[in-house]
Amino acid sequence: MTLWDGELSFYPQPRHAAGISVPLLIVIVVFLALAVSFLLILPGIRGHSRWFWLVRVLLSLFIGAEIVAVHFSAEWSVGRVNTNTSYKAFSAARVRAHVGLHVGLEGINITLTGIPVQQLNETIDYNEQFSWRLGENYAEEYTEALEKGLPDPVLYLAEKFTPSSPCGLYRQYRLAGHYASATLWVAFCLWLLSNALLSMPVPLYGGLALLATGAFSLFSVLAFASISSVPLCPLRFGSSAISSHYGAAFWVTLATGEDRAMGPGRLGI
Repeated sequence: MTLWDGELSFYPQPRHAAGISVPLLIVIVVFLALAVSFLLILPGIRGHSRWFWLVRVLLSLFIGAEIVAVHFSAEWSVGRVNTNTSYKAFSAARVRAHVGLHVGLEGINITLTGIPVQQLNETIDYNEQFSWRLGENYAEEYTEALEKGLPDPVLYLAEKFTPSSPCGLYRQYRLAGHYASATLWVAFCLWLLSNALLSMPVPLYGGLALLATGAFSLFSVLAFASISSVPLCPLRFGSSAISSHYGAAFWVTLATGEDRAMGPGRLGI
């Protein structure tokens, strides 16, 4: 890493605002393709059973897509703040920016967007991912971020989640994410089993498998919510602080899990 005018260099490629991840996009495309395929063969089903199968299959596909999609989502816990903060290391320059923290089951996503985007003759629009999934080393990714010379707000938040940080956020969120991820995969396997059983003349066992699917989805929510019982390290930018709250993935999993746990009859079975 070199110095430019006495300051750490930054990589020049443009950054993009937080968007949909590639695995999440693949999940959505696959399940949409399945839904479209079913709609194409729907006219071949005669009588009133056509609408029964329409509701049943589409709801089942939605359940499967939701179980897999939230696994790759970074919207389990989110926090945002608008602040006036330092921008570069070894520089007194400050910028007005929007800082976002998105926590998923496999890591965190940190966004930094200038207000306005063009400041200090630069485009301030960063979207950085740091993972703790199996096979990934969070500490190495943080070291690479230091070598790249990422902006101070990004490095500050990323450092709070390192294994060596006294905040302990890495251990709390990593364990919660691993347990939630494991229970979601169990729920997905039970969803596959329930569809197989409901296709055979054993609707009772299919309903029980669907009920177990909802139960394990709720277990994943409870596993992730366990972090709320532990005092978390404050994330401050001067006089401003990021206050995290549960995101869309958390609430969608909770809502659909409760719906399945309330009884398979609500899904048309």
